[in-house]
Amino acid sequence: MIMNDRFLPRLWILIGALLLVAGGTILGLSAAWKTVRRLETKLTSSQLESFQLAGEVRRGLQSLSSSMVSYVLVRDAAHWAQFEQTSANLDHWIDDHDPSVNPRSVLSTEKERRVFRELNTAYDDYLSAARAVHSNARPALVSSGQLTQLDGFNAQALRMRELVRELADAHRAAESAFLASATSSLTTLRNGLIASIIVLLTLVAALGWVIYRDRIAPLRSSLVHSQTLLERQEKLATLGTLAAGIAHEIRNPLTSMKARLYTLEKHLQTVPAARKDTAIIGAEITRLERIVQDVLSFARPSEPKLESVVADRLLREVYGLMSQGLESRGVRLIVEPSVPLVIHADSGHLKQVLVNLVRNGAEAIAGEGTVTLHARAARAPLGGRETDAVIIDVADSGRGISPEVEKRLFDPFFSTKETGTGLGLSIATRIVEKHGGVLEYKTRPGHGTTFGVVLPREIEDSGTSEKSKAAN
Repeated sequence: MIMNDRFLPRLWILIGALLLVAGGTILGLSAAWKTVRRLETKLTSSQLESFQLAGEVRRGLQSLSSSMVSYVLVRDAAHWAQFEQTSANLDHWIDDHDPSVNPRSVLSTEKERRVFRELNTAYDDYLSAARAVHSNARPALVSSGQLTQLDGFNAQALRMRELVRELADAHRAAESAFLASATSSLTTLRNGLIASIIVLLTLVAALGWVIYRDRIAPLRSSLVHSQTLLERQEKLATLGTLAAGIAHEIRNPLTSMKARLYTLEKHLQTVPAARKDTAIIGAEITRLERIVQDVLSFARPSEPKLESVVADRLLREVYGLMSQGLESRGVRLIVEPSVPLVIHADSGHLKQVLVNLVRNGAEAIAGEGTVTLHARAARAPLGGRETDAVIIDVADSGRGISPEVEKRLFDPFFSTKETGTGLGLSIATRIVEKHGGVLEYKTRPGHGTTFGVVLPREIEDSGTSEKSKAAN
């Protein structure tokens, strides 16, 4: 298979881009993993505990208030002992969570830390008010009016409740900030992953398209072309066998007719009208012989006698044969100069091909025009591989080939000329293929046609070069 010169660079560029995007995706996944781990760390029991501190303080205060009321009502030492035990536990718990006392506090925001410090200070005042109630030595309450001894304590309890509410607000704000940060991180992660996947899919699609266009599509085209050629060769072989048999059967009667016509012409020399008829019959017999010869050449082309031929010299020989006849019709034959290019070919057979192409080009020109011959070096696929080649172009300035004619251009016995056999291009194609080359063309209606004879190039060594110079 012929490798497209631009395929490998494109392939490596796409592979590099895929590796780059894959690396970026891996880095993104690594960063995402770290983000998830950070979120997991934040969602530990200690983090959740920080959102519940206000509730813990509120429940502790409710228990202390209940104990204080019970003590004031009955002045029972057991109730006071219960109050002191509960207050000491709550005090110790508050100190453990106060960032000014414990640097490893679970509180995460500055507002939470500030409120908790104020709450710790207020709790000390709260306990002082409770001890004041305990030390006032008043008797047990017997009426609601004596509840005024709890006014100071109630004021501190109210202050504590306000701070607890503020702490709860701080917890909610911290929780909202945490959830917003987590949502933002997860959104960034999701968008990054989606973008990476889209880019990866795009690059994979581009890679598949390049591989299909530069490797698979040419293979399919080559397969279709090979199948077409095979079918065409089978048809040509069958048609050639049939045509050869018919041509041989026709040639013998033609030979007899020609001999009898020669004899008849001798007896009718004195009859002018009869001589005119015999001349027409002779011309038609000659045309039939040419058709038979074309059919035989198509059916059984002779093997070429290959030798080193300079392409430019071959073109000048064709020019010498065709130029005068074309100029009389208003068509100029031009040979463009080129560097010496050597091909391994049968000069007689190739000359037949070029003469046929030049004649076809001239007949495609209505009025005045030009047919240009030019040889150039190129790289072309021949024999299943790309190789050095010589392309001999035959370009005319005629009307071009219509799409309808183009479909049947190389079909045997198809011709747009009234007297044509339709075998010229078929024979030319067979000759070129015998040389290991191909016959190609490009056309544009109204802008002329260019046929290209693509042949393997013979790279000259010093000895061949000297012979070519001597021949020129």
